[in-house]
Amino acid sequence: MEFEIFVAISDEDINLCFPVYKELRPKLNFEDFLSQVRRQESQSYKIFALRQHGEIKSVAGFRLCEFLAWGKILYIDDLSTLPSARGKGFAGELLNSLVNLAKAEGCKGLHLDSGYARHAAHRLYLQKGFQLNSHHFSLEF
Repeated sequence: MEFEIFVAISDEDINLCFPVYKELRPKLNFEDFLSQVRRQESQSYKIFALRQHGEIKSVAGFRLCEFLAWGKILYIDDLSTLPSARGKGFAGELLNSLVNLAKAEGCKGLHLDSGYARHAAHRLYLQKGFQLNSHHFSLEF
């Protein structure tokens, strides 16, 4: 399985990630995607993209941040893989890269929230050693 993982920096690379993001975040639209990513970059947001045979197959949007509760962590905002590429280990490879980055950056951990019904994703997280240790509550307007 030959692939490359890289940080999507250019407008072109970020735009090429859109179809993978759209799988996880169906409300996104292409016209606003790049400007949204650029705004989030001011809050340390970055995208790791996994490319195989010239196509982005999986993405991870993340940020380095600090909390009173956890100290410095790497927080994963988004982790998504194209449906045709699922089950091939791509998300696991991205998680491995994120763990390595978090350790290199002196983080005390890696955190993420996951939708309640995303059972396949939960299996992966548990296999990678993540623990279920909180409930996430939200109030939407």
